[in-house]
Amino acid sequence: MTTFLTPEGHKKLEEELEMRKREMRQKIAEIIKEAKEQGDLSENAEYTEAKRQQADNERRIMELENIIRTSQVSSFDKKSKVVQMGSRVAVKFNGEEQAFDIVGSNEADPLNGRVSNESPIGKALLGKKAGEKAMVQTPSGEKEYRILEVK
Repeated sequence: MTTFLTPEGHKKLEEELEMRKREMRQKIAEIIKEAKEQGDLSENAEYTEAKRQQADNERRIMELENIIRTSQVSSFDKKSKVVQMGSRVAVKFNGEEQAFDIVGSNEADPLNGRVSNESPIGKALLGKKAGEKAMVQTPSGEKEYRILEVK
């Protein structure tokens, strides 16, 4: 299954990757060097912690490289009136208005209104226009979202 990213999400991942490769690697290497200069490494907590940070950083670098390599950046048609990746969608649900940004699964942050295109809400909204209803299957049953606006 292809993972999608918005252009904004792709850029953020590339920026994080670059920062981790350049700044964090250098910073951690300096900490390790300083810790080694203190002598006995077997009881050196600073050295042990720096090596842990180094492993975590390298793991995240590999993860970011994999996401970037295997993901597809979605194209966003600003003139389109239908919900697509990158859209901001205003909906009415249970009498309340809510707004969602439709993003890729790696960018999702539901608590901040960033809904994955793979989530039940994201799937139901994709391809719809303002004025249409989207039926969303939830654990407590099917819910209706009325689309108010697509930006």
